[in-house]
Amino acid sequence: MRTFRNRTTVLAAATTAALALALTACGDNGSGTRSEGAAAGTSATVAASPAASGKGAGAEKAADDTAGTGTTGSTGDSTGTDTAQPAGAAKSSGNTGGTSAKATVTLCTAQGLTITAERQDGPPYTHLTLSAKNTSGTSCEMREYPHIHFLDNARGVVPPVAKSKPQAPVVLEPGQSAYAAVRMSEGGRKETTETVKEFTVTLKANGGGMAVVKSPAAEGLAVNPQKWATGYWTPELRNGADEF
Repeated sequence: MRTFRNRTTVLAAATTAALALALTACGDNGSGTRSEGAAAGTSATVAASPAASGKGAGAEKAADDTAGTGTTGSTGDSTGTDTAQPAGAAKSSGNTGGTSAKATVTLCTAQGLTITAERQDGPPYTHLTLSAKNTSGTSCEMREYPHIHFLDNARGVVPPVAKSKPQAPVVLEPGQSAYAAVRMSEGGRKETTETVKEFTVTLKANGGGMAVVKSPAAEGLAVNPQKWATGYWTPELRNGADEF
């Protein structure tokens, strides 16, 4: 009888121990799951921390800009240091270079020039050469052609010859001269010519005033309003373009 009770007691104790083990195992599994979840949550938190990842505020800003705009940001590097140049500074530098590259040249004026005439050929003296020497002491630009009035204004200005127009601007340094070939007539003193002992040259394109030029011949120049013509101001007289 005592033996049966002992066996019963042992069996009950074993059953209780087995149940406790089962509950403990279940509790451990749940605890392990929660621990892993907590560890995973901790790891995610550390990875998102700027200090743990080694990325600064600049990198986070660049990442946010990229996500928001679809473009690569240039705000920060791996240390969070801003290395991008301000757009305003770069633009200012470009404008400065453009300004220095564009140097302005003063237009020549009659006051800063000495304009003279000489006959270009022998009898019957059909052409003149006008010379305009820069006496201003500074560089200046000659534009267009000399506006010549051989006679009264009603006779009009001597028309230009287009083929003599230079391709580049004519800039005169101090002491340099520009030239223009001028045709007065087709030769000789005829019924169609008139005698001129002085005439005017206006720098109309320059807005630079007017000069009075004396005839290089004491007897005067024989001009024909039907035949006269002038070339453009050029740095030198050129064969072909100035022959008319």
